[in-house]
Amino acid sequence: MADSALHLGRLLSLNVGVPREIDWEGKTIRTAIWKEPVDGPRMVRRINIDGDDQADRAAHGGEHRAVFVYQIASYRYWEEQLGRDDFTHGQFGENFTVDGLADSDVCIGDQYQIGDAIFEVTQPRVTCFRVGIRMREPRIPSLLVAHHRPGFYFRVLQEGLVQAGDEITRLRVGPEQLSVAEIDGLLYLPNRPQRVVKRALRIPALSDGWRSSFRSMVDRAEQSAAPPPAAWPGFQPLTVTSIKRESASIVSFTLTPGDGRPAADRIDAGQYLTVRLPRPGRDREPLVRSYSLSTTPNAAGYRISVKLEPGGAGSAYLHEHVHVGDTIEAAAPRGSFTLRAGPRPVVLISAGVGATPVLAMLHALAIECNPREVWWVHGARSRHEHAFATEVEQLLASLPNAHRIVSYSRPDRRRRSASTLIPWGGSPPRP
Repeated sequence: MADSALHLGRLLSLNVGVPREIDWEGKTIRTAIWKEPVDGPRMVRRINIDGDDQADRAAHGGEHRAVFVYQIASYRYWEEQLGRDDFTHGQFGENFTVDGLADSDVCIGDQYQIGDAIFEVTQPRVTCFRVGIRMREPRIPSLLVAHHRPGFYFRVLQEGLVQAGDEITRLRVGPEQLSVAEIDGLLYLPNRPQRVVKRALRIPALSDGWRSSFRSMVDRAEQSAAPPPAAWPGFQPLTVTSIKRESASIVSFTLTPGDGRPAADRIDAGQYLTVRLPRPGRDREPLVRSYSLSTTPNAAGYRISVKLEPGGAGSAYLHEHVHVGDTIEAAAPRGSFTLRAGPRPVVLISAGVGATPVLAMLHALAIECNPREVWWVHGARSRHEHAFATEVEQLLASLPNAHRIVSYSRPDRRRRSASTLIPWGGSPPRP
């Protein structure tokens, strides 16, 4: 499609708002999701519209997300879907409510003129729970993705005055002609064609965050097609350098390469270590067991956390016969249940000793001080059986956007009324 000036719609409402603090489910949330229409022209600048702001520009603002756009056709769609008629302009937190510019038609890299300003489409909107608060509909963030109606962001190429009623003129079509809906589906929906992901990476206007996510997807696909060699061949001796009781039934063992080599660094959070344990009797085959790594490999070595299972020969041997200084044979870490890169929220769900792989993922997120929204959801029998509680609390506190939900199925008698705990880990989530 050749570049050409084409009238494609009209700006129905220009909406601005500043951060405010609200009470939500017993917590104080800072958000700028409430946008209100304004009369007359406003200056649109590189980072923002005069009179507008975001609570956290790392998540919802900055150069590549200066202006959020949503369509009146989607208003009508959601009114029908949700059975509502109370929407007002700015309802979805958008700066521009427009007639036209459907997500299925607008392409990343398209350039438009509205009033005196010129804009470029950079990415779909990444929806968060705040739009659900504004809509009084907690399902709406996931529905916006599932129904391919996320809206999109503009980057400001030329600052200028803009006002409601201005015509929207397309000046240029994005180089790969991939629509906002297509790009959104590439990140959030299954069965992503790698050839299309690679096309997305060829769009110069695509925002840095989305580019990083797509690059990670391509890298992971290429790594899966040609997996790297194991960190070491066969079984190698590892020395037990630390033993720590985590709960009434779970003990952690730290294993370090016996020749002084550092722990391998090409390990993905969530992988497991396979160990070979001796059994009494000269002719008996050794026990081979696999245990998830419960933290990321570091200078101390590899940590596995093992629950003593009734009748479990492997766990019984580790709990009853292994001491600091002993040697255990282990194969290199393996496994594909690993933490995926990207901007989407991370939900880490576990119960009991099943926390080990997701605990390693939580460590990886904390090491990066990752800005993604992180939910730690864990079940245990009681406080006495709640392993890693202090460790998890410290990790969550180090993350900027973390939450914790813990439920006890058999709480201590004096804590019978507190079988479900829902405290915050770290700061409240970002808008």
